[in-house]
Amino acid sequence: MGIKIKLSFWQIINMNVGFLGIQYSFGLQQSAVNPIYDFLGASPDQLPLLNLAGPLTGLLIQPIIGALSDKTWSPKFGGRRKPFFLIGALICSIALFLFPFSSSLWMAAGLLWILDAGNNTAMEPYRAFIADKLDVSQQPVGFQAQSFFTGFGQTLANISLFIFPMIFIGTTGKLPTWVYASFFLGAVCSIASVLWSSHTTKEIPPTEEELQKIHEEPLHVYSPFIDIFSAIKHMPKVMWQLALVYLFQWYALFCYWQNSSKSIALSVWHTTPQKDMKLYSEAVGWTGLVNGWYNIVTFLCAFSLVYFAKKYSAKSVHFTCLMLAAIGFLIFPHIENKYLLFPAITGFGIGWASMMGIPYLMVVNNIPKERYGVYMGIINMMIVIPMFIQTITFGYILKHFLNNDPRLAITFAGVLLVIGAICTLFIKTKKVELSE
Repeated sequence: MGIKIKLSFWQIINMNVGFLGIQYSFGLQQSAVNPIYDFLGASPDQLPLLNLAGPLTGLLIQPIIGALSDKTWSPKFGGRRKPFFLIGALICSIALFLFPFSSSLWMAAGLLWILDAGNNTAMEPYRAFIADKLDVSQQPVGFQAQSFFTGFGQTLANISLFIFPMIFIGTTGKLPTWVYASFFLGAVCSIASVLWSSHTTKEIPPTEEELQKIHEEPLHVYSPFIDIFSAIKHMPKVMWQLALVYLFQWYALFCYWQNSSKSIALSVWHTTPQKDMKLYSEAVGWTGLVNGWYNIVTFLCAFSLVYFAKKYSAKSVHFTCLMLAAIGFLIFPHIENKYLLFPAITGFGIGWASMMGIPYLMVVNNIPKERYGVYMGIINMMIVIPMFIQTITFGYILKHFLNNDPRLAITFAGVLLVIGAICTLFIKTKKVELSE
């Protein structure tokens, strides 16, 4: 890879703007897709399987795309990583535009598969793009800039769920009209923000030696799989340790996202989708506001975590943030005053800021630079395997052990985050250096 030059803070911001659109899309997945399933008649124990798209497409697509991008150089289409996150953003935009036209549960589930395929095609090449472009001293700021835009993009998505129902009243087809407005805005944000980053930031060209190596190893259908298995075989120990943390962390998050609207509906409005759809719609709107708040917290505190990672270590920061998130989840289901949900979920906002950036600081210095793409894809496998396990096991747990009560699902998530935080203490990592 060519020489990395120091970038200004605003150049780092420009290169990460594309994450805004990707995360607006992800925010809609978190907060709007499950209520849409409810509107279309899904029962609580069906939701985990209906969300199978996220983990499966991530498991299949991200490591393959990461491995392919490691061996790609196309000046015509922007370089090594850009072709992939441009294609991913375009797929997201199309799926977001079509999603509100879902006339049945399985049409919505099918479009979620396409939407998640687009998100996964864009996500990990973007992570590798940061590692490619920034030197070790600037990588903390780069990854936390992605955390900032994660919070900002998801904030916009969630606030749209609160504001648009007041503007776009009534129903269109089988869904409320505000669903169309939120998803159409997401379709525009997804492609526009990625085009901005692509236009403002050039990739570093590979050296002659790297180009020769790329040409000597032509891509064929088995190439990505060979690279993935080789990378797993030689995976640094710190990544195995992170995988254990992720097992509990991401299982817990999927439990929250699937059940937050119904938990708030029960604890604050004392209703369910089956009992009173109008009251449940109010709860969904308020959930959008609550989730918007935790994402505001995320982008407000994202850059401060860089300072704490330097002062105390990335591991200590992640442990503390997971514990704050766990406390928030454990309190959340017991709150009956809708305004008190905001301080409760603040802990998760801080935790989410760490989850989106700090773990990458723990591992990036242990990864060979020519394999950033495939290893970022493998980190995503560590995210989606717990999600996959959740989708096929949690419906049974919820039905037979938690009485199909979404409030108990949130409590369960809080306990898992405590376990994940404890596992973080066993990770062997180094302090990161902060760029001046």
